[in-house]
Amino acid sequence: MKRIILITGGQRSGKSAYAENLALSLSQAPVYIATAHIWDEEFRQRVLRHQERRGKQWENIEEEKWLSRHNISSKVAVIDCITLWCTNFFYNHSAKEWEQPSVDTALKEIEDEFDRFTNQDATFIFVTNEIGSGGVSPDFTQRRFTDLQGWMNQYVARHADEVIMMVSGIPVKIKG
Repeated sequence: MKRIILITGGQRSGKSAYAENLALSLSQAPVYIATAHIWDEEFRQRVLRHQERRGKQWENIEEEKWLSRHNISSKVAVIDCITLWCTNFFYNHSAKEWEQPSVDTALKEIEDEFDRFTNQDATFIFVTNEIGSGGVSPDFTQRRFTDLQGWMNQYVARHADEVIMMVSGIPVKIKG
C-alpha cells in the first residue's frame, strides 16, 4: 500500500535521523535515495559520514534528478532531500545565468517527476528543509529558490499521508 510521509524542519533539526529511524522501524532493509550533487570535498566527506552512520542494511541509491528511474515497489525508502533535489532542477551547472530555468518551469518538472516516482506501491519518506522560515533574502536567486522550495514542499505535503515537523530533535505531527 502506497504511503507518503514528509519530514520537514530547519537545518540540523534531526530530520534525517528521524526519517532513517522511522524507515528502520518499517523495514529491515530500507532504501536510501540521496539526491545531492557533490559540490566539493567537504560535502563529499559529509555524505561519507551519513553513509557510515546508516550501515550495511541500507540499499543506497544516488540520484540527482530522475527518481522514477528506480523501482522501489514494496520497499520503504528515505529520499533525502527535496531541497537538494529541487536545486538540481533549478540550477543547470552547464548553463549560463540567463539560460537557467524559470521557477515555474523547474516546479512543473519536479512535480511531474514526483508524480511519476510516487506512482509505485511503496512507502516514501521524504526529507525537506523549511528554508523560508528565516526571512526574505536580499539575493534575487535565493528568493527564487526559496519560492520554488516552498511551493514544492506544499505540493508534497498535499499528497502526503503524514507530515512531521522536527523542532530541536523533537517530532511534531502536522498531518495524519
